[in-house]
Amino acid sequence: MYKALFLLIFLLNSKVFAIEFQGKFIQGHFIIGKTEPNSEIWIDKKQVKLTKDGFFVFGIGRDRKYDIVITSYKNGKKTEIVKKIQKRKYKIQRIDGLPEKKVTPPKEVYERIKKENKIISDAREIESDLSFFKNEFIYPLENAIVTGVYGSQRILNGKPKWPHYGIDFAAKEGTEIKAMLDGKATMVEKDLFYTGGTLIFDHGHGISTLYMHLQKIYVEKGQSVKQGDVIGTVGSTGRSTGAHLDVRLNWFGTRLDPMTVLKIR
Repeated sequence: MYKALFLLIFLLNSKVFAIEFQGKFIQGHFIIGKTEPNSEIWIDKKQVKLTKDGFFVFGIGRDRKYDIVITSYKNGKKTEIVKKIQKRKYKIQRIDGLPEKKVTPPKEVYERIKKENKIISDAREIESDLSFFKNEFIYPLENAIVTGVYGSQRILNGKPKWPHYGIDFAAKEGTEIKAMLDGKATMVEKDLFYTGGTLIFDHGHGISTLYMHLQKIYVEKGQSVKQGDVIGTVGSTGRSTGAHLDVRLNWFGTRLDPMTVLKIR
C-alpha cells in the first residue's frame, strides 16, 4: 500500500510538462510555443515572457546555424529541449537604376542614418504584455504581386549590400494598406532616408511589424489599430525604384520572414 502510494506521488512530482510548438525550426521562421501557465521559459540565454495561458514566442535568424535550446522551469523541475535548425538557400536579387546616394550614401547623411537606425532599433526592442502575436496575420494588400523575398542577397547598382529582410509587394501608388494584425504604433516616421514613410507596430512579447516606403500615413504614434484597419497607402519613398510595399517581421532585433506568419497558420 505504502509502496504504491509512494510510486504514485513520485510519478506526479516527476511529470514532464509538455511544450508544444507551432512553426518550423528553419532559418528565418517565427515560432509560437505553448506550455504550462506560470512556467519560466528561456530561449538560449534569454528569458521570454509567458502569457497567462502559457503562450510564448520567438524567432530564428536568417543565418543561424547552431541548435536552439528551449528551457522550461516549473515547480523546481527543469525541462530542456534542443532543436536543430534547418538551413535555407537564398536568392540573389539585382536592382539597378538607384540614385548613387541611396546605394552609397554621402558622408553628410551618415549622422541622419545613424539617428534613424536608433529610432527603429528602439521600437523593435519594446517588450510589452500585448498578446496579439498569437492571432492569425492577414495580407496587407489584396491581390498584390510579390517582387522581393526575405533573405535574398541584394546587389544594388552592381554592388553587394545587406540581404533583404522583408517581403516586397508591387502595387499602384495610393493603394490602401491594411494592418496585418492588431497592434500599437510605436514608430511613425514620414521621411526616413532608406525607407521613406515608415510604420512600426508592436504586437507583444518583442514581436513587431514594419511597413515601409509609404506615400501617406493614417496613424499616429501610440495609436492602437485593429487588424484590417487602413494604416496608409503604397508609395515610392526612401530608397525605392517604384511603387511598392516592403513589410518586415521582427522578434526584437532578430529579423524574420514575414511569409512564415502568412503561410504557417
